[in-house]
Amino acid sequence: MNNSPITSSVPILEVSQLHVSYGTFQAVKGISFSVSSGEIFGLLGPNGAGKTSTLSAIEGLIKPQSGQITVAGFSVLEKPLYAKANMGVQLQSTSFQAELTITEIIRLYSGIYGHPLTTAEVNAKLEEINLADHSKKKFGELSGGQQQRVSLVISTIHDPQLVLLDEPTTGLDPQSRRQLWDRIDTIKAKGHAVLLTTHSMEEAEAVCDRIAIVDHGQLIAIDTPEALIAQHRNDPDVISVSRRGKITLEDVFIGLTGRAVRS
Repeated sequence: MNNSPITSSVPILEVSQLHVSYGTFQAVKGISFSVSSGEIFGLLGPNGAGKTSTLSAIEGLIKPQSGQITVAGFSVLEKPLYAKANMGVQLQSTSFQAELTITEIIRLYSGIYGHPLTTAEVNAKLEEINLADHSKKKFGELSGGQQQRVSLVISTIHDPQLVLLDEPTTGLDPQSRRQLWDRIDTIKAKGHAVLLTTHSMEEAEAVCDRIAIVDHGQLIAIDTPEALIAQHRNDPDVISVSRRGKITLEDVFIGLTGRAVRS
């Protein structure tokens, strides 16, 4: 897959000293990072590490206790409508109307986003995701991989500068996963910034230009996958979890976050 150089240094997403709490529990403790135009950025961490809270704050679904988040220069807190207009979100599971055809769904959401598409434009979208022959099929009749392809089209239908992908390939077979990786590379090639969460270290290493590892609400490492492997290949904790002698990103991840299974 594509780990080519970032096409621009212009930050589309900026997160600065983000703090998120639920009562007395601090879920996010001062996380800062940025994602540039034409960059695929992976946000990794064990369950309960603070990834979902960080993503929810970026989406404007929860209000942080402190910190700043800007999308395309607009503050998520001060100008949420402008920030959200520059943002596309694909969730891990979709809840589109199962009884509608995929053509009807694309038409519906293009209208909701204020970007109504002509019949030719809808057909072109379906051609892009290899579903032209399924245009009259109901969403509920599609396979998981096909549903994710439709979901990705919907999330980018308004040409947002930032695309948020929350574990987009969970449950997909290898062929469907690779197809979705190709679609993500296409989004990057258009100059969009992509923020991706995943539990797959293979996916993070194959797709992401840079990754950030968070644990216990704090950012503990950030760099390219290759650089993180090089930086930690001699760490005793990383070497101790390596199973095949060659240090992988998964070895680094477990070495930094521990072997314990998180609930």
